[in-house]
Amino acid sequence: MSHASAVADKTPSTLRGASLPKWFPWALAAGSLALAAVIGVAGGLDSKVQWGLIAGILFVLGTYGIAAKVEGSRQAKDRIATSLVWVAFLLAVVPLVSLLWTTVARGVKVLDVYFLTHSMGVVADSEPGGGIYHAILGSLEQVGLATVIGAPIGILTAIYLVEYGRGNLAKAVTFFVDVMTGIPSIVAGLFILSLMLMLDMQPFGFAGSLALAILMMPVVVRSTEEMLKLVPNELREASLALGVPKWRTILKVVVPTSIGGIITGVMLAIARIAGETAPVLLLVFGNPFINANPFEGAQASLPLYIYQQYAQSAGSTAAYDRAWAASLTLIAFVMILNLLARGLARWKAPR
Repeated sequence: MSHASAVADKTPSTLRGASLPKWFPWALAAGSLALAAVIGVAGGLDSKVQWGLIAGILFVLGTYGIAAKVEGSRQAKDRIATSLVWVAFLLAVVPLVSLLWTTVARGVKVLDVYFLTHSMGVVADSEPGGGIYHAILGSLEQVGLATVIGAPIGILTAIYLVEYGRGNLAKAVTFFVDVMTGIPSIVAGLFILSLMLMLDMQPFGFAGSLALAILMMPVVVRSTEEMLKLVPNELREASLALGVPKWRTILKVVVPTSIGGIITGVMLAIARIAGETAPVLLLVFGNPFINANPFEGAQASLPLYIYQQYAQSAGSTAAYDRAWAASLTLIAFVMILNLLARGLARWKAPR
């Protein structure tokens, strides 16, 4: 290798323009927060949310201004797009973190083994003590019965739409599934309530399960339908080419291939209905005592318990603390369901 070529190799390339250091976004974010705090104090802004919004605006403007001066307008546009994504992400995450922090901080005050294993019984809402065992039992029974009703119907409906659905009937089913996806929960409760009034029936847990099943079915149908569509047609054709009947192909090939996504959709649907209050308030009515029979008598549930305790919290610190503890329990229940859904999806994912 000649001396001239060696010198050329050591010479830095002039094709690459100036660029900002990797720590620039972090430094700019810290500076934006500090400047926003100064502006907030000087302007008499007490809300930290306003400080955060000012910091986000300063971060985006500062990113574009400095990047345009150092790296050029093209790179500045790329950086400002990235900055907007991060700001949008923080706007979505900060309220969620704040909600979780507030719930945990206020819910742990009375959340203990006694609270989880005892009912309200004869304890008045304004008095300390009592627990949520009756509400947990009612929620598990009502959501469990709703799942037994709604999940099979939703899965079978999705199989029909994907594997057999042709013509006007399939279009009508798809239309009504779309309509049911958007109906308010109170409408499902009113529908079951009208049937109860026609039959002269009293509030009981299974009535709430029927309303929850109505809310659950369209979610299961939509999620299962999308999972079945992901199964390659080559698998179906290979099975049919071997002379296997279509129903057996669906049972032995299509459903096992998509079982992970189907289970995930069902679990997410359960998490969705677990926090419904309106239909339970209309149909189950609430009960401070333990009622393990969902087919007779009023029952309690966690969402209804939270609503009732918060309604009595105006003059009672005990009811206020119980409402937050029950909220924390419900969030933990939904979080466990989501973790189970992810675990089952990975376990049953096709290799």
